[in-house]
Amino acid sequence: MYDVVFYNKAKGQLSKLALDIQKRILNTLERIKIRPFHFIKRKEGTSYYILRIGNHRAILDVKKENSLIFVVEVGHRKNIYKF
Repeated sequence: MYDVVFYNKAKGQLSKLALDIQKRILNTLERIKIRPFHFIKRKEGTSYYILRIGNHRAILDVKKENSLIFVVEVGHRKNIYKF
């Protein structure tokens, strides 16, 4: 099972979202802890992954050797790809 760690930037972005969206994102991150690669896809041109959560996205950095999922950014899909 993987552990989820938020970067400070992602924490700030998450706190600015509506409470129902925050809960949805946190629930989804909790669900993917068992088999993350079943739910995410590679972000082209980088070593990061994308997790779709309705109209929102989470940019993740997954470290297999440490069983860690780092949440790099969280936001609406129209803004998140300007990374």
